[in-house]
Amino acid sequence: MSDQSLRLVQPTSADPDARPRKPIGRYLVEAGILTEPQLVRALNTQRSQNALLGEVLLAEGLVSQRDIQLALAQQYNLQPIQLSPLLSDPRLLAKFPAQFWLTHRLVPWMRLGNIVLIATARPDLFDDMRNRLEEVFPEVLPVVATEDNILAFLSAYFRAELAAAASERVEARFSCRDHAGVMHRGKLLAALLTFGAVALVLPEYFLLALTALAVTTLILFAGLKLCGYSVHLWSRLLANMQSDAPGPAPPPFRLPKISMLVPLYKEQEIATALLKRLERLDYPRSLLEVLLVLEEKDEVTRETLAQAILPPWIRVIEVPAHGRLTTKPRAMNYALDFCGGDIIGVWDAEDAPCPDQLHQVAQRFADAPEDLVCLQGVLDYYNPRTNWLSRCFTIEYSSWFRIVLPGIAQLGLVVPLGGTTLFFKRDKLEELGGWDAHNVTEDADLGVRLYRAGYRTELIPTVTYEEANCRPWRWIKQRSRWLKGFMVTYAVHMRNPDNLLRDLGLLRFLGLQAFFLGTLGQFLLAPLLWSFWLILFGFDHPAAQIIPASILYSGTLFLTLFEALALLIGITAVIEARRRYLIWWVPTMMFYFPLGVVAAYKALFELLHCPHFWDKTQHGQAPSECEAA
Repeated sequence: MSDQSLRLVQPTSADPDARPRKPIGRYLVEAGILTEPQLVRALNTQRSQNALLGEVLLAEGLVSQRDIQLALAQQYNLQPIQLSPLLSDPRLLAKFPAQFWLTHRLVPWMRLGNIVLIATARPDLFDDMRNRLEEVFPEVLPVVATEDNILAFLSAYFRAELAAAASERVEARFSCRDHAGVMHRGKLLAALLTFGAVALVLPEYFLLALTALAVTTLILFAGLKLCGYSVHLWSRLLANMQSDAPGPAPPPFRLPKISMLVPLYKEQEIATALLKRLERLDYPRSLLEVLLVLEEKDEVTRETLAQAILPPWIRVIEVPAHGRLTTKPRAMNYALDFCGGDIIGVWDAEDAPCPDQLHQVAQRFADAPEDLVCLQGVLDYYNPRTNWLSRCFTIEYSSWFRIVLPGIAQLGLVVPLGGTTLFFKRDKLEELGGWDAHNVTEDADLGVRLYRAGYRTELIPTVTYEEANCRPWRWIKQRSRWLKGFMVTYAVHMRNPDNLLRDLGLLRFLGLQAFFLGTLGQFLLAPLLWSFWLILFGFDHPAAQIIPASILYSGTLFLTLFEALALLIGITAVIEARRRYLIWWVPTMMFYFPLGVVAAYKALFELLHCPHFWDKTQHGQAPSECEAA
């Protein structure tokens, strides 16, 4: 580099006689890139946002990143550069891990004698990092690159390292990457064979034990739902008793930047519709970044997105391959380091979030106590009228996300997260290690880890509409993945029950047992539970000679009460969801859940055969009815 070029990288702060820097907007106006009215409007917009003027201008489409780069270079009297791997020294990059360079958006570009030139997109923050950098470099000077150029360079250089880290971000003691290995599958298979042998040798005692277990899990699950339902009704009663007078207005605050992860995989049908739905969001574009996360070998989604014109606030992140693992949580772990927001959210490919959803999230986090680190939105479906299966699926989701889960959350019990419309404080999510890349229900697992760390989740009344699976086999495949994940998650956290009890406390520990054992037990042991209906209709139970009459009649009573509770919750849920036409379909739910039995045994088989297999749910199969979305 010439002496003249070297002079250009000297910051003006080093010159005591330098004139004060003009604001960056003035440079853009003088260059003819902006007009005065455009600058004034952008400055007015910036006053209510926690965003830089350059970010506002970029979001409005008034400037390019190259325009901002050249203006910053002129403002700080620095050299603008284009990063190239051919000019970079790998030994400089090795001084800090990839996460350091990504977090601070820095790249050590080249060495000139004792001076190391550091590329940055934020020269205003460079002095804050100078001491840290000079711990390993003799002397540093900044040069200016665009943020896209910096991220592209780092993702290309640290590709293998970041891909490997995404697979093992969670601590081993909380991950299933080892727990579902060959040895553990062998133990599970041995246990199943042992149960089979006992059933052959002592069939009466074996049937009695299984029946008692089935009734116990039913009671646990019914108790959990009853608690959630009761708290929900009590909350509604209190809300109705309160005055209708509006409360004090929340104090003003500057909106935070939010990064939304949208994992995509072979989404030819849904990707275009997704972009239209995201355009409806009313959150300031300068404070929003949507990262469309796809696997590098996913040609289907890549070609679909290539046909779309993406606005500046939507970026595509390609996840490098690493072994044979291709899962949603691994992709999100990889993308997490490329996020710039203080709040990290997740949407699925088929989601249609309410336009004001992010405003509600920002406001709640602004008002929330320190221990509230996760917000879960309400999940609902936009195609309930497609067929009977979609109607039942909608009733089920309304029951959980509008009634039971809010009640559970108010009780302080562990909330199993829903996989989408999730929002996290970024620092806490990174503290928890992100998502377990090997768990096929990464949401439920993260929900447990969150409570084990002393944090909690709250449900907020913002709705995201999804596509309900309306074809039986696809429904079974999706449900089997969820149930397999529940099996794995429960096994991982029950490795050491004493530690789990100490982390959660007794009440949350019992709530977790009720959820996982109740969910799995009602499906795996469903045939035993169904047999109690024979007594209700006046027939003899097949095991009446083996099982005491008290157990048989108690089981029949509990099963009847359980179905009555489910009926009440379902009716309440569809009324609150303003879908009263579904009330007549609530009684048919008892014919809907037997599909879950097929899914449960499919999940058990996969747990033995392919525990990390991600059975992809195909979307875009049902038209949006747009009645609420």
